[in-house]
Amino acid sequence: MRRRSPRRLLGALAAVTVAFALFSPASTAGAAPAATTTATSTAQADTAVQPLSTSTPVVFVHGYTGNASNWVTAMSVFQLNGWSGSKLFAYEYNSYGNNITNAQGLASFVDNVKSRTGASKVAIVNHSMGGLVSQYYLKVLGGNTSVSHLASIAGANHGTTFASACLIYTTCQQMYPGSSFISQITSGDETPGDTKYATWYSACDGVILPYTSTRLSGATNNNVACQTHIGYLADTIVLGRIARFVAS
Repeated sequence: MRRRSPRRLLGALAAVTVAFALFSPASTAGAAPAATTTATSTAQADTAVQPLSTSTPVVFVHGYTGNASNWVTAMSVFQLNGWSGSKLFAYEYNSYGNNITNAQGLASFVDNVKSRTGASKVAIVNHSMGGLVSQYYLKVLGGNTSVSHLASIAGANHGTTFASACLIYTTCQQMYPGSSFISQITSGDETPGDTKYATWYSACDGVILPYTSTRLSGATNNNVACQTHIGYLADTIVLGRIARFVAS
């Protein structure tokens, strides 16, 4: 009988502990070898590729209870793909406040990044509740004119019933399916402007319920074979594909 690899055992462990991990900002559970459709290449081959363009600054937006440290692996992958560390930025916000305020903060953060780098646009890579913050910025606040690419990793873009565990906070009320906040960012065009949109979602997520909530109408929606919610943050294969998407 074929022995299971250590990475697959870590992936199984991450699936068991994913509910706890959602509320632990320091958690970066090991990722199982996730793939969209039929990819079979190694992690190094997927991350160390020849990029098309790495001149666009990238703003990373964490999820509920997250912080900038969630993006350590992602930033390493982007640097492997040719980005300078001076063009990679992590936006931090109040997970327990209001996502409208968080989106307004993202707008100011993006303006600051544009000013610092001289770029006319940035790319945004988000995770989990960061999808709500990003979508409100792009759609309601008109941020799509400042964003070239939007990559949503397990974004709670249409809400998640898992948010019922934290409904004492405004952000979780907004993240629950059917909220007025969700209605505002999903009504009409979900992918406004000339921004290129892509999402990554998986039936093994365990936190975004239903897992198809991440998909956006008009985006390139990538169904990952099996990856946990927190596991994405350490999945160099998926992160490599996201880097290539942003470079496109």
